[in-house]
Amino acid sequence: MSDQWKRLAAERAVQDVEDGMKIGIGTGSTAEHFVRALGARVRDGLKVIGVPTSERTHQLAQSEGIALTTLDDAPELDLTIDGADEIDPNLVLVKGGGGALLREKIVAAASGRMIVIADDSKLVDMLGIFPLPIEVNAFGLGATTKAIEACLAENDLSGDLVLRGGQDHPFVTDGGHYIIDAHLGKIPHPACLAEDLAAIPGVVEHGLFIGLATKAYVAGPDGVKTVEAQA
Repeated sequence: MSDQWKRLAAERAVQDVEDGMKIGIGTGSTAEHFVRALGARVRDGLKVIGVPTSERTHQLAQSEGIALTTLDDAPELDLTIDGADEIDPNLVLVKGGGGALLREKIVAAASGRMIVIADDSKLVDMLGIFPLPIEVNAFGLGATTKAIEACLAENDLSGDLVLRGGQDHPFVTDGGHYIIDAHLGKIPHPACLAEDLAAIPGVVEHGLFIGLATKAYVAGPDGVKTVEAQA
């Protein structure tokens, strides 16, 4: 059922897309439902320009007939629509399960608004059950890993740090980096952790998206509901 709910959330979000918009298009299984729904509207006459956040999304959007550009040619976007791995009550997100967190964050930050689409299993009271992706430079991996461990300890966090894909065949992002997945269990203070991770030289980006999402469409057994940050 979760795939059906992802589709329902994506179809609701595509209703927010207006003619002439420049749209950031996310990555992942839920975002792919959005791409297909957007493609259907484009074939019905909607005129938009999309900026994809990954090569995979680029290929799918192209096959759907969606006009595409880059942030170099369209540095200011109207709206980004993307999925999330976790959503807390303040619309702080964990993203990066699909491996595109750096490009996703760049695109979201360049957008006037960001709408998150998800099934209701992604709503959590506290972030951390889903491993936190940390994109790192391949150079100095061992030193960067130790610095991440020290950072976690300073934030009273602990858990396994797992190189995605393993040492023999590490996963490589579209930007040519590796991803370390931090299995933390809980992240009670995401803003502090985000700041400390960003200060590590070997960390390219992390999967904590703070202050970027404006609302979320979340689908479940009772349909699609709109979630906004709690005051």
